[in-house]
Amino acid sequence: MSGVMKRMGMIFRAKANKALDRAEDPRETLDYSYQKQLELLQKVRRGVADVATSRKRLELQLNQLQGQSAKLEDQGRKALALGREDLAREALSRRASLQQQVSDLEVQHQTLQGEEEKLTLAAQRLQAKVDAFRTKKETIKATYTAAQAQTRIAESFSGISEEMSDVGLAIQRAEDKTAQLQARAGAIDELLASGALDDQSGLAKDDIQAELDRLSGGTDVELELQRMKAELAGGPSAQQQAIEGGAPGAAGQQSPQTQTQHRFDKQ
Repeated sequence: MSGVMKRMGMIFRAKANKALDRAEDPRETLDYSYQKQLELLQKVRRGVADVATSRKRLELQLNQLQGQSAKLEDQGRKALALGREDLAREALSRRASLQQQVSDLEVQHQTLQGEEEKLTLAAQRLQAKVDAFRTKKETIKATYTAAQAQTRIAESFSGISEEMSDVGLAIQRAEDKTAQLQARAGAIDELLASGALDDQSGLAKDDIQAELDRLSGGTDVELELQRMKAELAGGPSAQQQAIEGGAPGAAGQQSPQTQTQHRFDKQ
């Protein structure tokens, strides 16, 4: 069971990875990465601002303590001038205590100033990297968009895209149906002409009438041919004789219509 479960888990992860890869858009991934870098840069800037604020507070405290130290020194000088050595000693003792605090604050101030300089330099470097990434990101996005459009155009020309494939299949189906209908119509016409099928409309001709129509058509051609010959030979009498169907100098000869009728009677 453990082997089966491991295999199922592997199959599920493989399919999920394939689905994610198909759904992933590199442009969206690049935009997300750029957004995260901007957030990191904003945090670094806030850190620099916090350190600078702390440094500024220490400077204010140092200025205040140094002012108090100078005041105590001045008080000690005045007390000593008045002969109050005890007051002078007290003032100097307090000043010494303040000087220790000033020394501690100066050490902290130097430490914060160093941290501020490091964070400022890091923020500048990060800003440069973010700007470079933004330029590269836009270049990659433009290249990807152009390649995607080029691929779609190529697929459309080659007919392998989904849209063009549907259009091609529709055209192929229409051509197949048209050819099928044409073949069916031609087959029905041949069957009607051969008499294998009956024309239910009552307009179809039987075989005798069809033969008569064919012979009549041939006779009309012969008459037209005789008329044209007579016109070429010249003379109104010849034209009239050609129209009437008689040949000059051949009274005993039968007309083409009579010959055709006799051939039909023999058949």
